[in-house]
Amino acid sequence: MQNALTKISGETKFEFFIFFTLTLIPLVFSGYILFILPQYMLFGLLAVSLSILWGLTGIVSFGQAGFFAIGAYAIGIVVKSNFLMNSAILGILLGIIVSAVIAGVVGYFLFSAKVKATYFVLATLALSIIIEQLAKSQKEITGGWNGLFVDRISISFGNLFEYSLFNDIPMYYFTLVLTIIVYALIKFLATSNFGKILKGIRENEDRILALGYNTSIYKTLIFCVSGALAGFAGSIYGTHAGFVDPSLARVLFSTEVIVWVAIGGRNSIIGSFLGGILVASLANYLNSVTPEYWQLIIGIVFIAVVILSKGGLAGGFEEIYYRLKSKKYVSARNP
Repeated sequence: MQNALTKISGETKFEFFIFFTLTLIPLVFSGYILFILPQYMLFGLLAVSLSILWGLTGIVSFGQAGFFAIGAYAIGIVVKSNFLMNSAILGILLGIIVSAVIAGVVGYFLFSAKVKATYFVLATLALSIIIEQLAKSQKEITGGWNGLFVDRISISFGNLFEYSLFNDIPMYYFTLVLTIIVYALIKFLATSNFGKILKGIRENEDRILALGYNTSIYKTLIFCVSGALAGFAGSIYGTHAGFVDPSLARVLFSTEVIVWVAIGGRNSIIGSFLGGILVASLANYLNSVTPEYWQLIIGIVFIAVVILSKGGLAGGFEEIYYRLKSKKYVSARNP
């Protein structure tokens, strides 16, 4: 048992600690924190959706807010229409599928055309603007500028099972369980052969091409997964927040996601996840105490972290850990 525990990496133990702590929070806290934490967990997943593009593959996207908004509008529109008994599940699936298909189509044409990284950033930025404008203009479907109210959903399977998410604690655990499942799948993807090829593309795309891999297909697939993950997070956010409006797709929100990932650590999935939770909660707190200067403070934090550690907070802590470990090793060798 002890040997098995020693084989588990420090990062995995830290991930267990984070999710175990999140599991215990409803037993200790109540009120607003139980309402807002699921939203921050979904922001964490949104940050992970960018991390697998930027950190794993070396591709920066300004379109994550657009996919997030697609997921939020999908569940809002489907639940509002109420034409099926299981509209909640259909809304979540629709958010994932539509986001993945749009990411797949856009990614296929851009990557097949060998578009450079700078132009890819501009294209994804334009994608967010298009989605925002569609949300504003199609007011019969999306509510236009006024947005769309979304009821809290119930997950049901006929008369056999029904789980209402109306109260905060069921919503909290529903979001946490889905977050853990999705996080585990992303970790598996990152350590699989598929993930190793993506890392190879990030380090040296020409060499991966020379080895016979079609890098355009791999980049399209990871963009698809990234869009689907952002759409999934958006669909749960829609029913949690109870309201969806075009500002979800704005470029400013996509920029915030990039700041979360840069501060948390783009090369670390748990770093990005925690970056989404911590920076979003910090921004919310600062906005309540100093609405004039909160963006300035977040900007200063962002610049400070980028200057001190290019790998964000996760990269900085990792560097400190290995330095301490190296010192212990040298001390043990030279007592």
